[in-house]
Parts: sequence; C-alpha cells; structure tokens
Amino acid sequence: MKLAQHNLDRPLFLAPMEDITDLAFRLICKRLGADVTVTEFTAAEALIRQIPKALKKIEVQDEERPVGIQIFGSRPQAIKEAATIAEQLKPDFIDLNCGCWVKNHVARLEGAGLLKDLKLFTEVVRAAVSGTRLPVTVKTRLGWDDSSIVIMDVAKMIEDSGAKMLTLHCRTRSQAHRGFAEWSWLEKVKRAISIPLIGNGDVVTPADVKTMFATGCDGVMIGRGAVSNPWIFQQARHYLDTGTLLPPPDLAEKIAVCITHLKLSCQVKTCRKPVVAFRKHYAGYISGMPNISRLRADLMKIEDLDTAVNRLRAFAEDQH
Repeated sequence: MKLAQHNLDRPLFLAPMEDITDLAFRLICKRLGADVTVTEFTAAEALIRQIPKALKKIEVQDEERPVGIQIFGSRPQAIKEAATIAEQLKPDFIDLNCGCWVKNHVARLEGAGLLKDLKLFTEVVRAAVSGTRLPVTVKTRLGWDDSSIVIMDVAKMIEDSGAKMLTLHCRTRSQAHRGFAEWSWLEKVKRAISIPLIGNGDVVTPADVKTMFATGCDGVMIGRGAVSNPWIFQQARHYLDTGTLLPPPDLAEKIAVCITHLKLSCQVKTCRKPVVAFRKHYAGYISGMPNISRLRADLMKIEDLDTAVNRLRAFAEDQH
C-alpha cells in the first residue's frame, strides 16, 4: 500500500494511545520494527488556541517516519484549522480520531460520538481534507452499539470525502475495550472501498497479525499488545516472512531497552517528575521476570533518573 510518498508492504502500525505513545515510546517501537507511528490524539480546539502542551504533543522526528499526527474534535472549522497547524510540523499524514469511546469526549460528539451524527462526521472529514495538502486518514469503530453498526456506510463516506486511508477498530463504542473485536468486518469493509484499510483490535501476538492480514486488510495496527510487548513488531515481521517465531528478548535486552526508553522519556516529557510518569511502562519490560517483586516495589518509589537506571542495572547483574 502507499501512504503519502511511502510504499509499504504489509505495514505494522503503532496505535495512537493517550498518555502512552509520546515521542519516546514511538521511537522505541520504531526501533523495534514498527513501520508507521501516530501521535497521541490532540484536541483541535487546543491546537487552534496554541496551547503549548498540545503543540508539544504533536512534535515528530524524522526517525519515526512515516508518522501521522492525530487530531480530534467535532467543530468542522476547528478541525480544518488544526489540520493546517499540524501540517506545519511536517508529519506524513493527518489522522482523525473518530473512535475514542471515553464518555466526556463522546458527550461532545468527539471521537466515537461522531458515529451518532453521520452528517457531522462527514463535515469533519471534509473539513480536515480541506485544511491540509497532506493525506488525511480516519480511525473509527463499527458503530455506536450492536444495534447501530454503520461502518459500511461510514467507510464509503470516508472515502468519498477525500480521506486516503481508514483504520477500523473492530468494536463498537459501547464495547470500549470489552468483549472481542469482530475481525470479520474487515473483509466486508475491504470489499466496499478502494482506499487502504488498516485493522485494529485484539492484536497481541505474531499469529494475530498474520490472521488479521488474512482478512484482506492492507495493514495491522497494534495498541495494547505493544504496551505489554514492544518487541511485537519485529516478532510479527519475522513470523510473516518466515513462519517461525523469534525467541523472546532475554533479561539483558529487556533491561537495556527499558533504560533507553526511560532516558528518552525524561528527555521529551515536560512534566515535573518524568520518572514517576514512566512507571506505567515498567510492567511491559519486567513482567514475567524471576524475582521482580522487590524490583517492582523499588521502582514504584524512585523519582530520580540515575537512581532508577542504577536499580535496573543492579537487578540485571544480580540475575547472572
């Protein structure tokens, strides 16, 4: 498939996740095999008001290309202006979040709330397309709930409105992250549109990636599976190419990547205590290791970068 000027063969996408996929995590996943990254979703209204925190969230680097900036909102004019602002940061594409299930967003007809007003949904997509020369892509869900699955109409509308790619999280808004993603919809949607289709939802193993590609989708987007295992991209690529599984990373590699991620996070985070903010990532690196209860307890108390790095290194050395 083609995305902007990039030709991609069965691409693996890192899903945009609020408070997870900052620049540091995107760079880690890129180095571990992710083909495409997308920023955390950022409010169009915050961008047009030039809120510094919002502008910081959409900064991208050449190393992570192709990379998209994801925006959200329900006011078409704000979406148009935000797309123009995002283009100035030089991403490869602008992505619209039309699938976030969180209550306060959908109450304002943002994210998956647009699935309740398809006329407004159409206006939002067209506004984004009119606001940028870059490709506009859309990420959405099957529908509001099981009684209002509208993805077939929505997919055609997205293509007709000028978007260049559709990412489908194969759940309804009412499901949030519960239940199971219905991958069977990917094959139906793929037959109905000519723009690339990216599958998303419940992809946690290399075998899942292969199975999702078998539906006919053009790419696979991995979210929570990458949080618990950022190596999934290189593991999945190896499995797609060879049919065999890579051995899992050993302790030394896990600790080394964790330390690299921690240092990168401290470089890019603007919060007062970046080491504290990083705590949510430790589980993805140390879960399943032997003798980690004391390490986990210590890491949850450490607030200083050097102390955290030294503790991780000492743990790795003690296991030899």
